Amino acid sequence: MTVRRIVPNLAAANPQAAQKFYRDFLELDLVMDQGWILTFAADGSAKPQLSVASQGGSGTEVPTLSIEVDDVDAIHNRAVSLGLEIVYAITDEPWGVRRFYVRDPFGNVINLLSHI
Repeated sequence: MTVRRIVPNLAAANPQAAQKFYRDFLELDLVMDQGWILTFAADGSAKPQLSVASQGGSGTEVPTLSIEVDDVDAIHNRAVSLGLEIVYAITDEPWGVRRFYVRDPFGNVINLLSHI
């Protein structure tokens, strides 16, 4: 048996509200809309991963999702310009990532990062 994909499912009373954050802010493609569930995707491939943690590192809360981007400073600037709630300020971490946390419309803490 081989795990081919891992898909996080975020609970939302109004899934359509995800479009502004996940499509417009993070520029993910809306690839499925069944009304009760929306699926967003990006080009690229990565090995399926699942993290289990007691904290988010540097004493932070465990984020719901971690999303690696090519330019964390650019996405941070976009988050600030859109007035999104920054939960953890942009920081260079000792394990070699630059990251910040932002809150999505459903209250989930999202870790956005780039490797240094």
